[in-house]
Amino acid sequence: MKKTVKLLFVVAGIGVVASAAAQFAKPDDAVKYRQSAMFLMGQNAGRINAQLKTDKPNVQVIQTSAALIETLSKVPYEAFLPGTDLVANTKAKPEIFKDTARFNQLAESMQGEVVKLNAAAKGGDVSTIRTAFGGVGKACKACHDDFKDK
Repeated sequence: MKKTVKLLFVVAGIGVVASAAAQFAKPDDAVKYRQSAMFLMGQNAGRINAQLKTDKPNVQVIQTSAALIETLSKVPYEAFLPGTDLVANTKAKPEIFKDTARFNQLAESMQGEVVKLNAAAKGGDVSTIRTAFGGVGKACKACHDDFKDK
């Protein structure tokens, strides 16, 4: 019984340390973090787009980029913290912090479309990949239209 209680305290302590480590020292750090993730997603989307425009797309390149986009699609959202809307070098609109439900809904929608893209890429059928890639583009655009300054 005592071992179980001690184990629970250790697990709880690890959770507190992990959540504290996930915080950013300054709002600028959070903005740079999320911008970096978004930049990498965009670069990999560009690689997929370039392949889909060729006569013979390199499916391996598409697979690598789709897998990276899926991983990265989960990364930036922990860095949309209060106060980061005041950072000068951000294109995030303040509405993100006023309508978090809609923002989160759009983020989840994009993440779902990215899962479909990655599955399509793994399957290797270029036509299916094109369709899934179009879904990702629409999901990204929906969020950018509402929550990103141009």
